[in-house]
Amino acid sequence: MRPDVSRGRKRKVHATVPKHIDQTAIPKGVYWDDRWGGVWYTLERDSAGVRRRRNIATRRAKLSELHQIAESRPGVEKSSLTWLLEVFHTSKEFERLAPRTKHDYRRQQELARRFETRQGPLGSLSVDRMSAAFLQRIVDRIEEDGHPTKANHLLRYLRRTFSWGIRRGYCKANPAKGVAQAREKKSPSIPSDEVAQRVLAAARQGGNLTAHTTGSFPPYLWIVAELAYLLRLRGIEVLDLSDASIEADGVAVKRRKGSRGNLTRWSPRLRAAWEAASDYRRRVTPPDRPVPIDPADRRLIVAQDRAPLSKSGLDSSWQRMMRSLVALNVIKQTERFGLHAMKHRGITDTPGTRADKQQASGHKTEAMLDVYDHSVPRVDPTKQ
Repeated sequence: MRPDVSRGRKRKVHATVPKHIDQTAIPKGVYWDDRWGGVWYTLERDSAGVRRRRNIATRRAKLSELHQIAESRPGVEKSSLTWLLEVFHTSKEFERLAPRTKHDYRRQQELARRFETRQGPLGSLSVDRMSAAFLQRIVDRIEEDGHPTKANHLLRYLRRTFSWGIRRGYCKANPAKGVAQAREKKSPSIPSDEVAQRVLAAARQGGNLTAHTTGSFPPYLWIVAELAYLLRLRGIEVLDLSDASIEADGVAVKRRKGSRGNLTRWSPRLRAAWEAASDYRRRVTPPDRPVPIDPADRRLIVAQDRAPLSKSGLDSSWQRMMRSLVALNVIKQTERFGLHAMKHRGITDTPGTRADKQQASGHKTEAMLDVYDHSVPRVDPTKQ
């Protein structure tokens, strides 16, 4: 049994729950009992305040039916924010979201449901009585508590939910529209070229050491950082690279978040990084393991068990390496940086005009380029 924390609370995963039920989406307060052929039930208080069990559905009930029953149970007003959020989370629009987005939205759902206001928990309040000024105060409170990013995540989630509710007739207005976002801290400065090269050299050296020894790091770390720099990619975009990315004159990349893909021509340094990744993949692949026929299924960056490396696994490995480099006095604590900074460094170091950099980075607008290009323009004085 493993806990499901997608809703901010622990829920046991039962092997006997009907296969057509997504256990991460079971409504709050609805429970499964595998006795008597399987039955769904709730725990409700009677007029004397005694908590009693009430069976509500058989094992054949659909998830949507469980939500309908949960929405109609005592204590959940159909005009409340909690009710709107639960309906949204059972919608087809929510079902089409990416798994990571679903996970984040469930966290925001729990935050919105429990957030305390003067009128009571935010989730218990009527949606139609909420105003932009009311939600602005909530955003401001979270920001003042030192969590501007958290405030903005919640605000974006509520905006989307209210917009969906208006289109379906569940609410009359979007009170989150027009609410100003919290001011988040600016991105930290990118590492100097000297620091970046020092980290790459240490990562490469550590990758050649025996695993789990002092100064050793996963062999793929320096390769990912090198490719992020040379191809101007996010970490997740490096993980997307496969044998299908190889072309005769370079590496074709597909970027996320609306940026354009492009082809980066081969250079000795790029070729060396690609071959190092291919060699490592061959070393960790068992001889009897079948090789996928489709080049797109042959991921370039793999973990030590030959499985495709996950984004969370990559991030954890990078942070462990950074902590080790500080402990080994390779870098100072103030010189630590995230893997994403290698993309910033790569775009900044790209030669040519701003137009050249924009084409190389795949950014569709100059405003997007401004976030990543940290170079200082060199200009002539007013008069010679």
